Amino acid sequence: MKVDTVIVGAGSAGLSALREVRRYTDDFLLVNDGHWGTTCAAVGCMPSKALIEAANALHRRGTFDAFGIQGAGGLRADIPTVLARVRKMRDDFMKGPESVPEKLGERAVSGRARLLGPGRLEVNGKTVEARAIILAPGSSPVVPGPWREFSDRILTTDSLFEQTDLPRRIAVVGMGAIGVEIAQALARLGLDVAGFDAIEGVAGIDDREVMAAFHPLIEAEIALHLGAPAELEDAGKTIRVTGAGGGFEADVVLAAMGRRPNIDDLGLETLDVPLDDKGMPEVDPDTLRIGDLPVFLVGDANAYRPLLHEAADEGHIAGRMAAPDAANEGLCRRTPLSIVFSSPQVARVGAPLSDLDVDAIATGAADFSQQARARMAQTAAGVLRIHARRDTGHLLAAEMCVPAAEHLAHLLALAIEQRMTVADMLAMPFYHPVLEEGLRSALRDLAKGVEGVGGSDLSGCEAIGHDALD
Repeated sequence: MKVDTVIVGAGSAGLSALREVRRYTDDFLLVNDGHWGTTCAAVGCMPSKALIEAANALHRRGTFDAFGIQGAGGLRADIPTVLARVRKMRDDFMKGPESVPEKLGERAVSGRARLLGPGRLEVNGKTVEARAIILAPGSSPVVPGPWREFSDRILTTDSLFEQTDLPRRIAVVGMGAIGVEIAQALARLGLDVAGFDAIEGVAGIDDREVMAAFHPLIEAEIALHLGAPAELEDAGKTIRVTGAGGGFEADVVLAAMGRRPNIDDLGLETLDVPLDDKGMPEVDPDTLRIGDLPVFLVGDANAYRPLLHEAADEGHIAGRMAAPDAANEGLCRRTPLSIVFSSPQVARVGAPLSDLDVDAIATGAADFSQQARARMAQTAAGVLRIHARRDTGHLLAAEMCVPAAEHLAHLLALAIEQRMTVADMLAMPFYHPVLEEGLRSALRDLAKGVEGVGGSDLSGCEAIGHDALD
């Protein structure tokens, strides 16, 4: 069988690539191994956020007294009902990806694909020749081999949302973005939760000042054991999880140690290109091309930026680059943006602080524990830190743990993408009272370290103690 283009994988990256491929040919094949549904819709961002919304709704009862609302003590979470709602919403989000095989007919094939060379694959035992190949096989949760002996007492994000109920005590191993989100949500739903990680950090935070603000906030809700690998021991009806600073008796363990690219047995070795010690070839981030071959590796499978919007962009780029008349220079990547949907939310825009030249940047900060609008909502906590070039004032990056970080991060990503300066941002209108005034406070603080900001904003003035003006 011969086709112009083969796409392996029908997740976010694969479907994004498909849209671009269809612009230049109808002679394509989409091969998908397993369920037709994206990681985000099925087991990732969508069901997890549905769970988090339920948890945060219940957690609000803890602030009712401050608002003068009585009777919150009787509220509780019905875990089976919460999980049923999550699955119902998840199933609705998955309708689009699940409909792909029916819409494409014979151009969509369920089965496993394996490379036989730069222009050949084996699909369900048959050889397929293609001018271009886009590989988007996705990723799978990391579970240490010995842990598999605990069988269904080890959960992953692939299995968590299939549970119809949850036991009382859950250990979450891995305090990255996913682990922090799920651990806090489960704790807010009334479960006994402990978090473990081999490193000292949480939520992928790079900036020490942001970590110093966030760590006590998350530790107030979850017992943390950071700085040593978690050890699991079968204790009969429970699993004894031991880490730094002690242990925890868990009914189940959620493995949240990241996801592994699905490149095993993909046949990358047949491409005759160098592979690293993890079996990964070098991939150009601007073209997603492997070497100089008409083969592209996109989405979670290349482990470059394993986030949905990045996967969609990579599929788009690969689909464009796979066209017969495509240019070779590739497409520019957007400003990096990541968000952790904890409370307060954690977000990073641009490069992490550890990658910036500290001698060439200025930094501004705002303390959200005193931010007026956040105080009204009983959510005042955290810090926002923004970095810019000291000589020109161009915004470079930011990291934060603040309420509604998802929105402030998008504003800053837009500003960085458009090459705005501190002065440009401060010239924008800020309403009162809004959380964005905290962003203005950080920008004004930042302006003090930037050469020649000038303008009519109050950035050069000392604070006067008026929230609407400072």
